[in-house]
Amino acid sequence: MNKNNSSRLHRFLRSRFARTGVPFVIFIVGGSFFLKQFASVRYEFRKGKRLSKDEAESLGLKTADVQTVTQDLLKDIQKGDLDNWQNIRGPRPWEDSKTYQTEERAKIAQSQSQPQS
Repeated sequence: MNKNNSSRLHRFLRSRFARTGVPFVIFIVGGSFFLKQFASVRYEFRKGKRLSKDEAESLGLKTADVQTVTQDLLKDIQKGDLDNWQNIRGPRPWEDSKTYQTEERAKIAQSQSQPQS
């Protein structure tokens, strides 16, 4: 009986299912458990404690009121001249960004300084 069981085990271990199917099933089932652990980390740290204004100031962090920041941005937008602007193409990956932009700005300045006919 023992010899019969060992021959069955040997035959099973040589089978295609034992060589490919069993590792595949272990990989799929085991992977779901490991992914569950990694996904839970995201939700654990998302629930992190937020600092109050007083705590942030005591730690030396500067806090700004949302309304004042919004008003400052609105003022900056209103200062801009939206009617007179020039589109400047960004540099290509093989072009040096600083030299290209200075050349483009120089071309624009030169074309604006010349009287239009």
